[in-house]
Parts: sequence; C-alpha cells; structure tokens
Amino acid sequence: MNADAPRLTLPEELVLLSFDPVSKRKLWRAGSSLAYGVAGAALAELRLAGRVVEEGGRVRVTNPLPPDEPLLATAMASLQRPGKGARDRGPRTVAWVRSTSRHLEEACLTRLVKSGALRVEPRRFLGVIPYRRHSVGPVDLTAQTRGRFELARRGGFADPRARALAALASAIGISGALCPGWGRRQERQAMHRLMRADWAARAVHKNRMRDSADAGGSGGGG
Repeated sequence: MNADAPRLTLPEELVLLSFDPVSKRKLWRAGSSLAYGVAGAALAELRLAGRVVEEGGRVRVTNPLPPDEPLLATAMASLQRPGKGARDRGPRTVAWVRSTSRHLEEACLTRLVKSGALRVEPRRFLGVIPYRRHSVGPVDLTAQTRGRFELARRGGFADPRARALAALASAIGISGALCPGWGRRQERQAMHRLMRADWAARAVHKNRMRDSADAGGSGGGG
C-alpha cells in the first residue's frame, strides 16, 4: 500500500468498495442501499472511537466532543439534537440511518470527488432529465481499498475495523461482488454473521429490507 495514501474513513472505504475497479462503475447491487451504508459506517466509526453506543435500539452519545473529520462531526451533531422525553435517550438507530443517509452519502461522495478518487459524469435520462453518475476517478483508491479488504479477509477479519467494514458490505448487499462464486459462499456467510452481530450494520440491513419489501408490495398488482 502507498504510504502517502490518504487515511480514509469507514464511510469512504465502504463507498470505494462499492465501485468495480475494472468497469470503474458503481456495483448495481449497492443501489440505493449505499446511502444507508454510509450512515451506518459513520455510526461504526464513531463507535470504534468510543463516542457512541447503542442502548435499547437507540444511539447514545458517550463523548460529546466533535470529531475532527467533517463527515463524522456532521453525524455527531445530528445525534445530539436537543429533545425531550424519549429523545433524551438518543434517536432510534434504524430511523436515524434512514433520515440522515442521503445527506451523509452526498457529503461523502463530494469529498471523494474532490480527492480525485471519484469523478462525476453528468447524464440525461431519456435525453431530458439530468442526473449524475459517479465513476472511479484518476486517483484510483478503489483498487487499494479492495486490496486492503482482501488482506483483512485472508486474516479472518481479525481487526475490529475490518469486521465493521465486512459487516457493512454484507448489509448493503455487495458481499457477493467482493467474494464471488459458489466456492466462497462460506466467506459470504461469515460476513453475514458479522452483520448480524453489529448493531450499526443491522440498522443498515433493516432499512434495505424495508425498501425491498416496499418495492415488492408496490409491484404486487402487476
């Protein structure tokens, strides 16, 4: 690994894992669930730093000092909004992930674009509706991130940070892309178990499953 490579946050690493280093495009399996993953990764990063815990399905701040990293500082600020009654115990984890996901994802993508790790491609749907598509940028941190993930996988995800990243990757549905093939199903199952044991990743997965159920319900009459 390049010693001069920037120190990436867990949200940034998860985003980069969601891009194919060959095609340079976002994995279709990540889809809209990547936004939930970014929010969950911010929680996991704060947890690893000893700043938050989960109690009774709610996120409680244990160290109110704002982190130096802007994205994590934004996440912390949204966890500390003043409230009364139940809100004093902190927001519900699943609801917080859903409500902050788009904002945190946009901030994370913007930072990666500024660093050159991603680029933005303006597009038009049906030649009319403008939208943006992200792809791997000139500073290819995607392959490096994949390489670090592979080393962690070979080591059995022994490090708490590696376990958190593997759990989040499973939560957003990209474990199959990271560990493809029938022969690696046990590795995918191991990542799924890590997800089940990680409260931040579980919140991400619950939101993803809710979207899947809503989409199935809306299409049931077709």
